[in-house]
Amino acid sequence: MNRLTLLLLTSLAPLSWGTTYLVTTELLPADHPLLAGLLRSLPAGLLALALSRTLPPRGWRLKTLMLGVLNIGAFFPLLFLAAERLPGGVAAAVAGVQPLIILGLGALVLRDTIRPLTAAAAAVGAVGVAFVVLGPAARLDAIGVAAAVGGVTATALGMTLTKRWGRPVAAGPIAYAGWQLTAGGLFLLPLTLTVEGLPPTLDGGAVLGYLWLGTVGGLIAYTLWFRGIHALPVIAPGLLALLSPVVATLLGTLFAAETFTPMQGLGLALVLSALIGGQLAALRTPLVRPAYTTGSVRAATRQ
Repeated sequence: MNRLTLLLLTSLAPLSWGTTYLVTTELLPADHPLLAGLLRSLPAGLLALALSRTLPPRGWRLKTLMLGVLNIGAFFPLLFLAAERLPGGVAAAVAGVQPLIILGLGALVLRDTIRPLTAAAAAVGAVGVAFVVLGPAARLDAIGVAAAVGGVTATALGMTLTKRWGRPVAAGPIAYAGWQLTAGGLFLLPLTLTVEGLPPTLDGGAVLGYLWLGTVGGLIAYTLWFRGIHALPVIAPGLLALLSPVVATLLGTLFAAETFTPMQGLGLALVLSALIGGQLAALRTPLVRPAYTTGSVRAATRQ
């Protein structure tokens, strides 16, 4: 698979995640971020395990738990909390700081060289995000912003460790995504029952919303996302995450009657410029072969 095709397929993940904010505010029951994270992760993870029929090898169980908590268990509830407390465009736009976090973590954990063009792209993206977030129509909420920043920081660390550790040689993308979705869901299960209690009665819209988030935004998106992280420089999918605020802002304007100001338009233009410039830099770097670790993956039916 050539680099451009891989980038395009990986970009489908943040494009789908940009719909999370509209789905959360328009379809899901309010004040249940843990339930939203649980229903987005655990059913999709169990389905992936059934399809792949593989479980993590013994040496990968702790790593799977750590990655599942960072990428899923911590990220999902913080994401939904941010979506409940902030306008869709603002909540998603905070994800624009993620490339800067990934650059720093990549230098510290992966010993990656910070290239001037990618650093400039990350900085321009952050400026664009600031224009979107700090627009005059934005309704900022301290808890919502803190939740959004905490979520992108957790998943940035998860992405970096995913790149560092690779994956077992016999584990395919669906199995690998299923491990993390299941681990994150199992982490969320007792928290959801303890903090939020039994789930409320769900109407048809809520069921449809959870199905969309669990399938398209969960299993399919994370299968493509983790495959991209393994094969690309870690900053490449990090910059692709900038697509999420673009989609969320446009959807919020079109369907949720959110105000779109010229300042926000300038911010989105900067975000798109950063995205294009950063990916052009990524296309010039040598293709990274997926990292694998030794260790067999046993069939689930043998456990």
